[in-house]
Amino acid sequence: MPVITLTTEWKPDDIYHGIIKGKLCRLCPGVTIIDNAFNIPAFNISHASFVIRNTYRNYPAGTIHIICVHSEAIKERSYLIVRAKEHYFIGTDNGIFNLILNSEPDEVVKIDHGTGSDELEIFAKAASDLVSGKKPAEIGSPFSNISEIVPLRATIDKEVIIGSIIFIDSYGNAISNVTKEVFNRVFEGKDYRILIQSNKNYTDKILEKYSDVPVGEMLARFNSLDLLEIAINGANVSELLSLSTGSVVRIDLASRNTSPNRLF
Repeated sequence: MPVITLTTEWKPDDIYHGIIKGKLCRLCPGVTIIDNAFNIPAFNISHASFVIRNTYRNYPAGTIHIICVHSEAIKERSYLIVRAKEHYFIGTDNGIFNLILNSEPDEVVKIDHGTGSDELEIFAKAASDLVSGKKPAEIGSPFSNISEIVPLRATIDKEVIIGSIIFIDSYGNAISNVTKEVFNRVFEGKDYRILIQSNKNYTDKILEKYSDVPVGEMLARFNSLDLLEIAINGANVSELLSLSTGSVVRIDLASRNTSPNRLF
């Protein structure tokens, strides 16, 4: 029997957890329901897509991923089933599917539902239909104008990479959108500086482990996602340096002269 995952913006004690899990248990008894992530910042599609994009491949092929983040449909948005890379995604056409997949899906259908049904009932029913063996085309009608949000990528300009923080993890480590491939393409074999927010906060080394520096010292490393991560050994770098999603990460040549306080 397929696995169903939930990624939601609900707090741990919110009633919506019980509502959708109860519906799923009633509609497809015996199904395995997993909280992939909850307490996603409300309406934060970017945060939710980062979590799902980097977790869904760890589940078995055929897993059904229900997404309840900014999920209430309005007149211009529809509830969709998206089939891609041997997985199914159920959610609202708010741009999140494009951010998760960053590629063309294999199939998209608009879920057919009666008027008056709320999204939790609609999502649970669609998931149960998939569990029962129905194909997406039996649950909805073909949909081609899926909403798109352009992913925020690091930029390269004359031996300078300008990226940004896209995720803060539970330890306060700041994950950027600078990939290992992009970094190596520009700076392999060269001396560089990695600057965070201002020229006062920088490092000129990329390390493997947090313990490679003394407790309390800042470091940069490529994490398991091959994304550049900024951390402080034994401390919360996002709090100490006032970092948040959108904070600037700049990498340039060690010999480059810049103003004392600003990255630009």
